[in-house]
Amino acid sequence: MPNYDYIIIGAGASGLLLASAFGKDDFFSSKSILIIDKDDKTKNDRTWCFWEKGSGKFDELIYRKWPNIFFAGKKLALSTPLHPYCYKMLRGIDFYNQYISEVKNSANVTWLHDKVIDIQDNENDVTVVTETESHTGGKVFNSLFDYKQAKNQKKYPVLQQHFVGWFVKTEKPVFKPDEATFMDFSIPQKGNTRFMYVLPFSENEALLEYTLFSDTPLERSEYEKGIMDYLENKLECPNYTILEKESGNIPMTCYEFNKHNSNRILHIGIAGGWAKPSTGFTFYNTNKNVAALINHLKKKKPLKQFAKKDKFWFYDLLLLDILHKNNHLGQSIFESLFKRRKASLILKFLDNETSFWEDLKIMSAPKPLPFIKALLSRIF
Repeated sequence: MPNYDYIIIGAGASGLLLASAFGKDDFFSSKSILIIDKDDKTKNDRTWCFWEKGSGKFDELIYRKWPNIFFAGKKLALSTPLHPYCYKMLRGIDFYNQYISEVKNSANVTWLHDKVIDIQDNENDVTVVTETESHTGGKVFNSLFDYKQAKNQKKYPVLQQHFVGWFVKTEKPVFKPDEATFMDFSIPQKGNTRFMYVLPFSENEALLEYTLFSDTPLERSEYEKGIMDYLENKLECPNYTILEKESGNIPMTCYEFNKHNSNRILHIGIAGGWAKPSTGFTFYNTNKNVAALINHLKKKKPLKQFAKKDKFWFYDLLLLDILHKNNHLGQSIFESLFKRRKASLILKFLDNETSFWEDLKIMSAPKPLPFIKALLSRIF
């Protein structure tokens, strides 16, 4: 008999949301659960953003929210409301504090501060080996991401959403507190898809991220120069204080991570392909996937049957094929979308919730030739 019914590896968003869902559902009250993470989760190591209609389950933890967004391209500068959506920001530390406390108070959950070094899929259970001991589980949910799995194949392109962010305080008021800059492509593209992303907290405080969708990261100094130029030239604000810095790298790929699943091991979060391939948005996708996984487990379906492709997976694949071969086209594609379609419809599409007719509206906005070429390339 395994030591635990379920072992969750990693206490990030996917691991904690899953552990929390187990604890809140009486169906799993008799299950023994182990959650393992090498980190103590006491630092604000990331921010998550998402959009949703009205109120939601994370509202008590939301740090800021914005009813409007700004988009800019070469020939477009658009301030637009998001109704019925609102753009929301969640700080990692606030999420950890709430969910770790909740999970640790669950009677059937054991928390282990350790580093996982091996996972062995056996005939009747799974052995998880850490630096200090071994544990066996009936089912394992693994959020440890291995970039090499996706990079060492040629079937699907692998881009990266890579960024460096500065939390700044400016000497003069330059930000609109009710408007987030979703994408500002007016910065030099240098052959890539590059944009500034700005989340204002007040008229003189904001998070600015210099962001790329491309194959390879830059030297850190290039991101920071981009932020500096944006503050000094675009915002005309040479006097500011850097309060904090962050950086990140999210895979953008339609690689089939689920092929590494078995009926005892399921990869979750980014490791399970839960990041939206065309945008890198992960948190809200993860929340939806956890709810679907709980339902899947209650129906006692095999873990290998959990992941499914849909039309949105194919739409994402075509965009990534285009950006992989012609990375500079990102600006014109996104600019066409925001110029010709409502922001609320674009967000609905990016949430994988549009009808086929709404899909056609979205897909008819950019120039069709790159998508036709990508489609023909995939077919033949």
